[in-house]
Amino acid sequence: MTTTAAAESQPFQAEVAELLHLMVHSVYSETDIFLRELISNASDACDKLRYEAIANPSLITDGTPPEIRIVPSKAADTLAVVDTGIGMERQELIDNLGTIARSGTRSFLSKLTEAKDGANLIGQFGVGFYAAFMVAEKIVVTSRRAGSGEVWVWTSEGGSGFEIAPASEEAAQRVARGTEIVLHLKKDAAKYLEAYEIERIVREYSDNIQFPILLVPEEGEPRQINSASALWQRSKSELKPEDYAQAYKQIAGAFDEPAMTLHYRAEGRQSYAVLLFAPSQKPFDLFQVERKGKVKLYVRRVFIADDAELLPAYLRFIRGVIDSEDLPLNISREMLQNNPQLAQIRKAVTGRVIGELETLGEKEPETFAKIWDAFGPVIKEGLWEDFERRDKLLALARFTTTSGENRSLKQVVDDFKPNQTEIYYLVGDSVERLKSNPKLESARARGIEVLLLTDPVDAFWTSAPLDFGGKPLKSLSQGDVDFGLIPLADDKDDKKDEPAADAATTIAVIKDALGERVSDVRASQRLTASASCLVAGGDARDRALERLLAQQNRGAITKPVLEINLRHPLVAALATDTAQAKDLSLLLFEQAQILDGEMPDDPAAFAGRMNQLVLRGLGK
Repeated sequence: MTTTAAAESQPFQAEVAELLHLMVHSVYSETDIFLRELISNASDACDKLRYEAIANPSLITDGTPPEIRIVPSKAADTLAVVDTGIGMERQELIDNLGTIARSGTRSFLSKLTEAKDGANLIGQFGVGFYAAFMVAEKIVVTSRRAGSGEVWVWTSEGGSGFEIAPASEEAAQRVARGTEIVLHLKKDAAKYLEAYEIERIVREYSDNIQFPILLVPEEGEPRQINSASALWQRSKSELKPEDYAQAYKQIAGAFDEPAMTLHYRAEGRQSYAVLLFAPSQKPFDLFQVERKGKVKLYVRRVFIADDAELLPAYLRFIRGVIDSEDLPLNISREMLQNNPQLAQIRKAVTGRVIGELETLGEKEPETFAKIWDAFGPVIKEGLWEDFERRDKLLALARFTTTSGENRSLKQVVDDFKPNQTEIYYLVGDSVERLKSNPKLESARARGIEVLLLTDPVDAFWTSAPLDFGGKPLKSLSQGDVDFGLIPLADDKDDKKDEPAADAATTIAVIKDALGERVSDVRASQRLTASASCLVAGGDARDRALERLLAQQNRGAITKPVLEINLRHPLVAALATDTAQAKDLSLLLFEQAQILDGEMPDDPAAFAGRMNQLVLRGLGK
């Protein structure tokens, strides 16, 4: 590109090389980002033209619509990004594209290096523009301010400084309004001349820029490569259910239908648009170790990141978009984690999502049941992690209980029996096994509803001190349980009049036989039909949690407490058959292990004892 007058050179300050190195290697982690930045700048220029034309309509009397053109040239190894926006005069080129140069002091470098999030230092136009030096060895900018007859050319190789000069007649004719940025690409950046690569980047980062983005190939006609429509920025009244369904499939890359749609705009201290969906089917990556969310972050319709942690990990199944009007565009994914504005958005949107799920649970219980069936185990992670919202999550949760499925804690409390003061639960591997667990016997006899918890996360969140509406949650596998004040559902189940073994004698015999296998032996308030069960002591972890941690080598299993039913014939036999007392005691312990889903310590010895007792019963 030639000019009609000698170019005026303006040096960068000495620190600019170091500054450019910081911007390229610290702020931006992906080279694709340069095209997003240039398109974003072009979109801003078109926005500014549209705004200024409100007061000065003569700026757009030529009829040229605001648009962005991307022009690759393999012959010249150049990539051009051209907009028909507001354009820049000579001083604006120096000021806007010289932002880094003018700020390139040692103080600026020191602050940028030390900044934790960089939010107050980046986001300037020059920073985004200079990202292009990741892929370009030289940049030539030609610009004409709307309504001006002058066209100027800014040129830099990113090292010592830049040159600025009036444009040649050819360049002036080519740029009727707006800005043309020509990147002379480095050899290792040749892929950005491929049409499919350009289209991929535009689809990923800039598809919802509201101005048309045209790809101008070396051969063939220009074609628009973005949708130019940010659905989340439109009014809900303009949209139909099928519009949302299509947007969900496009944004989430999904094939199912959304079970819940949340679309709103927040105004006030911060302005942002929200379009979120709850899937109706589990995504394949729901239980990946990273637990990353899939809500995309946009800033003024420009894609920023898809893993900016916009929602807590326990809501990672939510898909969609949050589009901020206030966040800086030129900010890296790494810096997003500590951005205070984003933290405020995260808090507000999390509360709104939980509120929407609550409303759905009240007004559309069948729809909510589908969401809970698919994502309940994930949401329950929040009961362990999110103390601030624990009460809301407990109210939101649905459980399988001894009375039915999809039961809320409010329903459980509403159905409390006389004198009942606690919500009881049991943790295990499967509902079927839990329903046959002997620890339910006394509760079942009184018609007490018990939560049957079978998700791995249940062992963790229940270890926290929890209550719902002032009613504590209590494990039937841990500590003492006393149902004495709760009446039996049927008087026929009252076995107080049945003979019972002497507690002190029987317990002493069993303790002597079992030795260090148990921490204690005591009479049970849980059992009515079974002979024995194992529970954790009051200060110990629930046995289900201990087993889970032991499988992951994160702790040893403590010695359990053996509870015995003094009215069971097998227990009563201990006091009278001293010859078989040790075998019977071990049998009580090993049966309890099996009922808890554990293997006896010595299966062969257990089988031998069982065979002997069977043979004795047969008179052999």
